[in-house]
Amino acid sequence: MGDLDYTGLVAAQRSYYLTGATRSVQWRKAQLHALATMVTENSEAMYDALWHDLRRNRYDADLMDVAYSAKEALHALRHIDDWMKPERVPTPVIMEPGHTEVRRDPLGVTLIIGAWNEPFMLTLAPLVAAIAGGNTAVIKPSEVAVACSKVVADMIPRYLDPQAFAVVEGAVPETTALLEQNWDLIFFTGSPGVGKIIHQAAAKQLTPVVLELGGKNPTVVHSSADLRTAARRIAYMRYINAGHICTAPDHVLIWPEAKDEFLDHLKDAIREFYGEDPQASPDFGRVINERTFDRLAGYLTNGTIVVGGQTDRADRYVAPTVLVGVSEDDPVMKEEIFGPILPVIEVASVDEVIDWVNRHPEPLGLYVFSRDEQVIERILDSTESGDAVVNDCALQPLIPELPFGGVGNSGMGKYHGRFGFEAFTNARGVLYHAPFVDPDIKYPPYGEHKGLHEMIGRLAP
Repeated sequence: MGDLDYTGLVAAQRSYYLTGATRSVQWRKAQLHALATMVTENSEAMYDALWHDLRRNRYDADLMDVAYSAKEALHALRHIDDWMKPERVPTPVIMEPGHTEVRRDPLGVTLIIGAWNEPFMLTLAPLVAAIAGGNTAVIKPSEVAVACSKVVADMIPRYLDPQAFAVVEGAVPETTALLEQNWDLIFFTGSPGVGKIIHQAAAKQLTPVVLELGGKNPTVVHSSADLRTAARRIAYMRYINAGHICTAPDHVLIWPEAKDEFLDHLKDAIREFYGEDPQASPDFGRVINERTFDRLAGYLTNGTIVVGGQTDRADRYVAPTVLVGVSEDDPVMKEEIFGPILPVIEVASVDEVIDWVNRHPEPLGLYVFSRDEQVIERILDSTESGDAVVNDCALQPLIPELPFGGVGNSGMGKYHGRFGFEAFTNARGVLYHAPFVDPDIKYPPYGEHKGLHEMIGRLAP
């Protein structure tokens, strides 16, 4: 853990926060602008780090990490004035003259624990929300994405207020030490298993948490769907970043009469995107490390491979793969795949789809491909998920006006755009009650004004 004084780090940020420096809109705007500038001026270093850790091409790097992070900061910069305005709400008649409002106050000193699959977005987007909310933050990048962690640790002290923001690199010992501190909010992105550990640690101090976790996102392909479009969109979001995306379609539930045609379109899409040899494609990434490779390679013994299946451990390469004939009890169906493998499973009815989704932990995303509105709405009305997309998949994090986050096993709390600002602030109700009207009838002795009290009771909310 080195010689870093974690208690002193948190105490210093808390002292700075209590000066009120982070509360002004001017400070927030300056930091948001600095963050956007930081990303723009260091984009080459970010591209290089993503290629080193994940063999991520530049287009995907911008989509998910580099340009995305700058856009998140600029979106907050454009809207911060409106977000900070108190919201006026109706005032009960018996409390007139006066007015009531809801204001959004900063929470204070926060901890952001990022993930390795989108190593910049999953640290910088929560940081944008923390800044917009007027907080300080300690950022803990994932040690698994080694090169990206170093870039984060290099950039932030050079661009952002050093009294308000700090980066701590390291692994489990450093994270454990950080979790022992007293925070005003912990924001974590990762697996449900680690999320439970974070939640337990936070509970000791009654610290609120936002947990952005994963899950097995079911992707429903109804017989009425445009099967070619469905196959292309599913293949794109399953195999981008070598499948290392928490919102990616995890498995396909498809009607038997649509299955063969869908599989043919899926094969064509993989060939069109990555060529006859995806290992040679500059657009197909690599799994993060050998441990992940071994886990994914083990899944290839489940069911039957209809496309892909090739592996190269030295290159951390797992081909874009489609499986059929898997059992619900197979390991590939017990855990979030988080890699370039897609099981395709037959279902016979909408009822079977609903039963399937409801028998499993709530997913982060639910995707429905269909041209039958009754089918779509029935599935959405009868299931739970963090978010949902109709006739596409995994795009919801790209829309800052949508709340992004899980439910149940896939997480708690929402962020991006205004929802991130709200996650990092306290909704504080305030009543401003005028002092110059103070009728005696509201005070004891009550018997003298019984009729008036009954009238006031009827006026009360």
